[in-house]
Amino acid sequence: MLSRWNSGTILRAIVALAVGVALTVTAPVARAQQKPPIKIGFSMALTGALAGAGKSGLLAIQLWAKDQNAKGGLLGRPVQLVYYDDQTNPSTVPGIYTKLLDVDKVDLVVGPYGTVPISAAMPIIMAHKMTFLALLGLGVNTEFHYPNYFAMIPSGPSPKESFTKGFFDVAMQQKPKPKTVAVVGSQDEFSTHLTDGAVNNAKAAGLKIVYHKGFPPNTTDCSPIMRAVNATNPDLIVVGTYPPGSICMVHAMNEVGTKAKLFGGGMVGLQYTAIKQQLGAGLNGIVNYDVWVPAKTMMFPGLEKVLKEYQAAAPAAGVDPLGYYMAPISYAYMQILADAVTATKGFNQQKLADYIRSHTFKTVFGDIKFGKGGEWAKSRVLQVQFRQITGNGIDQFKDPSKVVVVDPASFQSAKVLYPMQKARAK
Repeated sequence: MLSRWNSGTILRAIVALAVGVALTVTAPVARAQQKPPIKIGFSMALTGALAGAGKSGLLAIQLWAKDQNAKGGLLGRPVQLVYYDDQTNPSTVPGIYTKLLDVDKVDLVVGPYGTVPISAAMPIIMAHKMTFLALLGLGVNTEFHYPNYFAMIPSGPSPKESFTKGFFDVAMQQKPKPKTVAVVGSQDEFSTHLTDGAVNNAKAAGLKIVYHKGFPPNTTDCSPIMRAVNATNPDLIVVGTYPPGSICMVHAMNEVGTKAKLFGGGMVGLQYTAIKQQLGAGLNGIVNYDVWVPAKTMMFPGLEKVLKEYQAAAPAAGVDPLGYYMAPISYAYMQILADAVTATKGFNQQKLADYIRSHTFKTVFGDIKFGKGGEWAKSRVLQVQFRQITGNGIDQFKDPSKVVVVDPASFQSAKVLYPMQKARAK
């Protein structure tokens, strides 16, 4: 049959076939681009204390939008992100969300990153009766009781307690069991929620609380605090802090030393690659919360592709080069929003909320189902331990044997080294 075709005919046929395939692939994208965009609005910490994570989260959201638009957008329309820097300053947040909803006329909103900025957005969200997925806010809805709020944080049905429950669970499995605990944190909303939860966990475990105090968020020398804690001779030290306070307390612990058998629990910042590199071997032995690390137990479907795309784009974007803390969870909460919009075929805020409340979502961050108060139906906060960290090289933080999951048991990658001095030996 081919002998009856000349080379020109064959070439034209191949070109026609290629063009046909290309048109088939690009047609949904082209159709979406002809329609007005679906605007998704949010604020993000691109400067200030939480910028290390905020900029990382923004890149992941932008990658989601790129991937979504490559598939034809949402409801056959392109996705457009409308966002502003909240500067990690809660006073800027109400104005940003008012502008997004009243001036920019966005179709959908999602939350900023962090407990304090999210809390500042809530009155505006509630007044406009919007469905609100928010990123890593601890216990925000325990005060607002807003039915259409959903917390994209794996802290489960008891958020204040969930953040440090694994820390106490690990400690109480040791022999001999610890008897005393010191609880210390910076005086901001997140840290107060966390340390209140830690106190509840300590009481439930039958531990004696020998120290429970806060310190100003702008404290730069935590050595006096560490000496005061050590003077109570605690078996455990739980710390609840935002990044500046976390760096301050880790430096103090390394400078002053401690005989406590476990130290950590609730420090934000030790998940950021730049801070891990800065603190280096000073992290060894610390047990602290995290939401994702590169353990085999946590490689959910689709996540490897997202991380590969993120890490390829990170240098040019000037963000966290690994993205372990923010990329999986930020990409996933946009997947949830997209699934709800697709299923309900529109932007009816109550229908969106009802759908999110009643369904389990398969995401690159694993399966997610929301429960009472918009919190996760089941907690999945990790407690990880740093060990064998040397110098400030980045590659060691890709090694799952250097940052191991010690709780929960379903994701555990290694047993805790206890007391922590076993992981700090030179």
